[in-house]
Amino acid sequence: MKARDALRELAEVSASQWGMFTSAQAATRGVSRLDLSRLTECGDLVRLAHGVYKDAGAPSGAYLDVRAAWLSSDPARLASERLDDGHRGVVISGQTAAWLHDIGDLRSNRTELTTPVRRQTQRADLHYRRRDLPEEDVTIRDGLPVTTAERTIADLVEDRTDLSIVADALRDASRKSELDLELLGRRLAPLAERNGHRKGDGVALLDQLLVIAGIDREAIAKQIASLDGMGALVARNYLKQMPTEELAALIGATALQDVKATLSAQTKAIDWTQLARSAAALERTRTATGEAET
Repeated sequence: MKARDALRELAEVSASQWGMFTSAQAATRGVSRLDLSRLTECGDLVRLAHGVYKDAGAPSGAYLDVRAAWLSSDPARLASERLDDGHRGVVISGQTAAWLHDIGDLRSNRTELTTPVRRQTQRADLHYRRRDLPEEDVTIRDGLPVTTAERTIADLVEDRTDLSIVADALRDASRKSELDLELLGRRLAPLAERNGHRKGDGVALLDQLLVIAGIDREAIAKQIASLDGMGALVARNYLKQMPTEELAALIGATALQDVKATLSAQTKAIDWTQLARSAAALERTRTATGEAET
């Protein structure tokens, strides 16, 4: 095929794939491996990985090696088709997912992928993990299917990553977006026993990571209290859940000092992690209400 015709055919494929395409996709357009080799030698194409090429004139962009690895994992299909696979397809995970989420100081020299079926490769730059991911564990990041921050953090623990490094990722994730701590606790549950906690006690393991990350319960409480108007909302939410007899005892305190002492005793028993989730939910509701009124 003439170079001009080949480049036109390849441009139609690469336009929706970050300027990239696979040799299998090129073949469906009538562009042979020999054509690709000649175009690469001429400088029109750049070979990124085995069977993956890029238009030399296309912007480099971010995560080129990750995109190339993901494309090569199912080379015949277009990226737009594969995104519809969601949790049933090939999903970026582990340290690579942490890098895409920009959480923690992690950058592996290989791309980690999770698939629902067992896969093997001799490529040193690729690693496959077999797992049936639930839909809630997969999101889209920079146009790629990636495990959520919660699943990614749990995978890091499963891979026996140093907990201080995992805690750094947890802290970064909590600052960038709202983590579902309840879901994260469930994902950590199978890993609790081997990390020194009671079998299935993912909450205890999560609490350990929170403390290592410097996000202990007292810190969460102070952060909630510092939010404008949040202290009253949280207090109201907490008092609603307080048993009637305890609330009566609190109201029955006659001196201010007694009130403070009783409140102090009560707050020590608060599950601050749960309270943080409740506070965040209240804040979202208040924000949404404000926007609606505007």
